[in-house]
Amino acid sequence: MNSQNMSIISLVLHASWVVQLVMLLLLGVSVASWAAIFRKLFALKRVKTLNEDFEREFWSGTSLNDLYASAAQNAKQAGPMERIFASGMREYQKLRERRIADPGTLLDGARRAMRASFQREMDVVESSLSFLASVGSVSPYVGLFGTVWGIMHAFTGFAGMEQVTLATVAPGIAEALVATAIGLFSAIPAVIAYNRFARDIDRVATHQETFIEEFSNILQRNLGAQANSASGH
Repeated sequence: MNSQNMSIISLVLHASWVVQLVMLLLLGVSVASWAAIFRKLFALKRVKTLNEDFEREFWSGTSLNDLYASAAQNAKQAGPMERIFASGMREYQKLRERRIADPGTLLDGARRAMRASFQREMDVVESSLSFLASVGSVSPYVGLFGTVWGIMHAFTGFAGMEQVTLATVAPGIAEALVATAIGLFSAIPAVIAYNRFARDIDRVATHQETFIEEFSNILQRNLGAQANSASGH
């Protein structure tokens, strides 16, 4: 390749087939990571909106039974917090139907159901994070492999030359370095997105755990009031 014609496209087209394969792999990974980033971005925004809408309704004074009926009716459109609430209420009502009167048993059953639902919801919210982490950590090394291979290939081509100048070396080295550049292009957005999403998911988790404790306290107060009423106090 002429040293004066060193555009990115020319460098890619004139690279060895191994380096081209590495570049193609990294470009595919980059496209997949950007798709995952946008999916996660919209998914987290939806989770936050649904949680905020339900929490607003929860604290508006609507009865627990009405909230549970609404959650059961709109299960497919419900957000994570609403599904956690529904799991707790479902278990609470099942235990009441079995005529279990012990407040501790009722409260523990509802709390365990909510914790299990919380874990399922977090598994969904955290999906794709491991992929972004892998892209961020592995892509630079894949690009570096392409660069090392390209440099080896370039120097092999110089073996039969009597005189090697910078003009003859530069194109081959440049071809190899493109692989590292593409590796970094794939890794940097993935790392930034991973850190941002991990922080947002931690906030969602904390918010939902706080709700579980608050709802548990409400159930405990209701059970205490019912016990006092039954005892005539």
